[in-house]
Amino acid sequence: MPTRRLLLASAGAFAALPALAQDRPNPMPADLRRALERDPTAPVLGNPQGDITLTEFFDYNCDYCRSMLPVIQQLVSSDPQLRVVYREWPVFGPGSDFAARASLAALPTGKYWQFHAGLLTMRGRAEEATVMRVARKVGLDEARLRRDMDSEPVERHISMSHLMAEHMGLVGTPTFICGDEAVFGGRTLEEMRALIERGRRTMGA
Repeated sequence: MPTRRLLLASAGAFAALPALAQDRPNPMPADLRRALERDPTAPVLGNPQGDITLTEFFDYNCDYCRSMLPVIQQLVSSDPQLRVVYREWPVFGPGSDFAARASLAALPTGKYWQFHAGLLTMRGRAEEATVMRVARKVGLDEARLRRDMDSEPVERHISMSHLMAEHMGLVGTPTFICGDEAVFGGRTLEEMRALIERGRRTMGA
C-alpha cells in the first residue's frame, strides 16, 4: 500500500492560517488539525490526554478497516499515551451511511465501543437489518437509536468527514493520519507503531 503525504494547504472551510512549524516540510495548518483531532462529535479511544493522536477514516463495509480492528486494539493496550480518533467516513453506499449514523447515535449511550466492534466483526455487509441486529445484541434501544441517527451532531460529523477527506485528497478507507503524515490501506502492527513514532517526532511529543 502506498504512503501518501497529505496536501495540507488550507482551503475551503478551513481558514488560511500561518504555518506554526515552518521547519517541517509539509506542516498541517492549526485549524485543520483542530478539526481533525479535537472534533467533539468524534469518538476517542485510548488516552484522551495522550501525547499523540492517531486519526482513522473508516467505513464499516471496508474489509481492510475490519482487519485493522485488532491492530488498533493492540496499539491502544500497549501505548498508554496514544489517543485514537475515529472519523466515520461512509463511502461504500447506503448501508455504510446507515451504519455510520447508527454508531454515532450510540456514542452518548456509552455502548459505542461494543457496537463499533460488533459492526466490524459481524458477517456480511453492514446494512439496516444487520446493523440493527448488532444494536439489539449489544443492548441498544432501537427506537432511540433511529431517532438520534438524524441528530445534528451525527450529521455534522459525517459531513465534516466528507469535507476533510476531499480537502486532504484522501483516496479511500482506511486512512490513518498521525503528525503530518497519512497512510492508506491495511497495515501491520509494526508499521502502525512506526507511523505513530514518526508522528511523535514530528510533533515533538
